[in-house]
Amino acid sequence: MSKITEVLKEAKVFYVATVDGDQPRVRPFGAITDIDGVPYTCTNNTKNVYKQLMKNPKAEICGVLPDGKWVRITCTLVRDDSDEKRRIMLEQEPGLKRMYSVGDGIFEVLRFENVEGYIYSFTSEPQKITD
Repeated sequence: MSKITEVLKEAKVFYVATVDGDQPRVRPFGAITDIDGVPYTCTNNTKNVYKQLMKNPKAEICGVLPDGKWVRITCTLVRDDSDEKRRIMLEQEPGLKRMYSVGDGIFEVLRFENVEGYIYSFTSEPQKITD
């Protein structure tokens, strides 16, 4: 499992920031899984976050860890139109089955690319997240 996935699972809830024209937008996410060493998250293709990412796939992610440190990640979130990836996401995040299913026409999985992440605290220098 990638360190990025581990850290976001530890945070439980993380916030994904996108842009809508010249306006930043941020919202909470909780689903994160690792497929072949690559982090994946998901969304619904009727949501604004999906539309924003299709226009500009660059995102920033932030979450707070149980020890009070926080994580900041920059990445590109790329749509992966694979039913196999959707199936894996549903298996590893079973709570999603209440909202989505493979072939429902709205469930989208997003692959993390160009990822750079750091863990921050008030008492030490930022630590780069490396696999």
